[in-house]
Amino acid sequence: MAKKVLIVSNSADLHVDLLIPILQAKGCAAFRIDLDAFPRDYQSSQWFAAGSLRQSIRHLPSGDTLDLADVGAIWSRKPAEFSFLSPDLGVQERAYARGETEQALFGMLYTLDCFWMSHPLALRGAMWKGEQLQRAARMGFRIPASLTTNSPAEVSAFRASFDGPMIFKALSSPNLGGEDLADEDRVANGIGTTLVDDAMLENLASVAELACHFQQYIPKQYELRVTIIGERVFAAKIHSQDDERTAIDSRDMSADILYEATVLPDALRERCLAFVRSYGLAYSALDLIVTPDDDVVFLENNPVGQFLYIEQLIPAFAMLDALAGRLIEECA
Repeated sequence: MAKKVLIVSNSADLHVDLLIPILQAKGCAAFRIDLDAFPRDYQSSQWFAAGSLRQSIRHLPSGDTLDLADVGAIWSRKPAEFSFLSPDLGVQERAYARGETEQALFGMLYTLDCFWMSHPLALRGAMWKGEQLQRAARMGFRIPASLTTNSPAEVSAFRASFDGPMIFKALSSPNLGGEDLADEDRVANGIGTTLVDDAMLENLASVAELACHFQQYIPKQYELRVTIIGERVFAAKIHSQDDERTAIDSRDMSADILYEATVLPDALRERCLAFVRSYGLAYSALDLIVTPDDDVVFLENNPVGQFLYIEQLIPAFAMLDALAGRLIEECA
């Protein structure tokens, strides 16, 4: 009997909403765990007895039950805060409940000897931007001059070390932690990549509050979003310089700029694949710059990066279908 795909994400993940019907149409059963409804809407059991192990998760609203022995592949997609039956847990109660739930859930999932896209330990190891830059440079990528510090004096010295502009960018999330906040607690929508102007340089004292990430601004001819699914490489050429709204940060989707499929040179393609493989990842999305002199510059790696917006702009990529195919391959 064919194995099933287990998807771990959250209830707001459109990628999962669209992937499950594709899996089903291809004859592959899927079970979804929405972490923002776990354990409230689920029952789980891990039973060790007489040298055997039985593990199951039941989705209470639908009645669907997953025997974890039937799992052939796991798509570890997006995290979320757990939800509990009692909405009014105190701070200590919630902290304890969160820790126990994490132990219970991942203590089950980590027992599975199956294909992960990608394993949480690999995802955790691949998320650190400073380490990414060091690894990318070691593997032959050009990287921007970069500084992460909470020293205003270091920022001033860094700015004086090169000609041309300097940028600030968030290390963790441009949403300023908003993914982990209730709507009433969110005071700002976020901050994109920002050119540091003279007024900002005159007010560097706030840098002492927490480490900030600065880079030398690299002039762009265009940008590349390189999405890797298994051994398949989908390279999108982003004409970010065609609109001032995306000239510094291409993530402003209000700008109607061209996204087009492109083929990477063999050496660059293999370097991107090797970079992703070095973390043990089965999926990742790399952001690169191509300069006016045709140099390729590594910016960052996104081990659970979004890809749906790329597919919507370049439908021929059919990345949802490719991802479904990779998961099904492991369930045959």
